[in-house]
Amino acid sequence: QLHLVESGGGLVQTGGSLRLSCVASGRAFNRHAMGWFRQPPGKGREFVAAIDWSDRNTNYAESVEGRFTISRDNAKNEVYLQMNSLIPDDTAVYYCAAAAATYSRSSLYDYWGQGTRVTVSS
Repeated sequence: QLHLVESGGGLVQTGGSLRLSCVASGRAFNRHAMGWFRQPPGKGREFVAAIDWSDRNTNYAESVEGRFTISRDNAKNEVYLQMNSLIPDDTAVYYCAAAAATYSRSSLYDYWGQGTRVTVSS
């Protein structure tokens, strides 16, 4: 069982940066791959990035490749999403989630946080 809590969202101008954090409670954190998803206003949830339990393999959506970086610290039970060169299309509620592997399909994730809102102004 994992309980996930995101933080770090906020309002930023186009071109700016934000770092999202997700802290997990539960002893199984380092046995799960972790993912970040987002839900833009009026749209469905979409995959952003994922990282495996070992911190060696990552997977990114094409729309964020080269701008966002996912990382994790298993000693702290935390996963991060560094977001650079933000654009208005990045505006969304961002969720972290846990799964058995670095899936891009949200239905394959077992645990979810409550989300943190990111707004990018033009």
